Amino acid sequence: MKNSYKELIEQTYYFPQEGFHLEDETLRFNQVNLMELINKYGTPFRLTYLPKIREQIVKARSLFHSAIQKYEYKGSYEFCYCTKCCHFSHVVKTALKEDVSLETSSAFDIDLVFKLYAQGKLQKDITIVHNGIKTDEYIQKIILLQKEGFENSITILDSVHELDRILQWQKDTTLKIGLRVSIEEEPQAAYYTSRLGINKRELLDLVTQKIVPNPLLELKMVHFFVDSGINDNLYYWGEFKKGLDIYTQIKKVAPALHALNIGGGFPIRNSLGFEYDYQYIVDEIVRNIKESCEMSGIEEPDLYTEFGKYTVGESGAVIFKVIEQKQQNDTELWYIIDNSLMNTIPDAWSINEKFILLPINKWDHSYKRINIGGISCDHSDYYNSEQLNQQILLPSYEDPEGAHPLYIGFFHTGAYQDAISGYGGIKHCLIPSPRQVVVDIDENGNHYDYLYRDEQSVSNMLSILGYDE
Repeated sequence: MKNSYKELIEQTYYFPQEGFHLEDETLRFNQVNLMELINKYGTPFRLTYLPKIREQIVKARSLFHSAIQKYEYKGSYEFCYCTKCCHFSHVVKTALKEDVSLETSSAFDIDLVFKLYAQGKLQKDITIVHNGIKTDEYIQKIILLQKEGFENSITILDSVHELDRILQWQKDTTLKIGLRVSIEEEPQAAYYTSRLGINKRELLDLVTQKIVPNPLLELKMVHFFVDSGINDNLYYWGEFKKGLDIYTQIKKVAPALHALNIGGGFPIRNSLGFEYDYQYIVDEIVRNIKESCEMSGIEEPDLYTEFGKYTVGESGAVIFKVIEQKQQNDTELWYIIDNSLMNTIPDAWSINEKFILLPINKWDHSYKRINIGGISCDHSDYYNSEQLNQQILLPSYEDPEGAHPLYIGFFHTGAYQDAISGYGGIKHCLIPSPRQVVVDIDENGNHYDYLYRDEQSVSNMLSILGYDE
């Protein structure tokens, strides 16, 4: 019988595996010594491993280039980073080192573009795709961007009326635009049709009556995104085929159209047992587009993706210390961590998102089923193992004095968690935002780390709440 936590993992999964291995019975994350970081910075802290971001971009390009070559596809592939997944400067600047395009979703995203240009991190010929529902401020900044020489800026219309509002502000500037196609939601969804995008019944009239006749509008892109992500199932391929049909119809009445944007949706590893055939999926995407274009007698479009979660998700982790064990009844043992789960990984609490959960130390100890709770006073501040359809098994240990604590990590948390939790703002129970640690590789291939932001201070919180006025 195998009794240690290490033996449990090794007999259950292929381990070690990409991004995770043991040295001296402690966990390494992408070769990073987590115990050294714990001893240096304390807990809790967020970790961002920047090299993983560039690695994911290279992987995606390789997948699409392989498929393009395999099927002799005539269009090109463009990797667009979805900024809303993580706006931090060190993340966006790392992605830009791989010559990515950018996707924006709000007015302030445009300010980021101007700031990055002023810092020499991007050039004016970069392709920028403007998604989202457009406020007046957002529209004005998009037009300003084009007037400042960002000629590859493409505004994706989210509704018929959005074009009318844009034309109120646009005077003599030629505007590159795209069209977002509204998709049908999954059968179990609360709504039949996504609130985002233009209804299919309105698209052709919009193109023929308002876009093609206007010399100041250049229709460049058709955009659709299946909210469930890119999955090998009937629902995804059905919506994908509908998007292709719309593209071919519009292309016939708008010959300048040349780009098809399939949005994001690449999944990331959320367990040690994760399986997903990326190359097969990409091959099928490229093959279906090529066949559809051939049947319609049109040229194959340039392909755009807006991978955000795939780009940054696997670069992130949140490291905690278990500060208390509570045996509340005969079967329920709680490990209480030193921050709030609701505050630090809100997707696990709000939409039951899965993350990889592993101990940092004590892999040689026996294991038991436990529950993980945060330190807030909210009943919901726990990791919902039942809804995640997984048992939480972690090392057991005795440490009544707290001299040798257990440390645990939630991994692949790099997308959305800071934005949704409102990093640096007021949190539930006034629990501070944890410190942020960044790890990168220098020109000699050696890891180095630095403290990006310290733990949020009480003075900062009191100031936000108006107690310093």
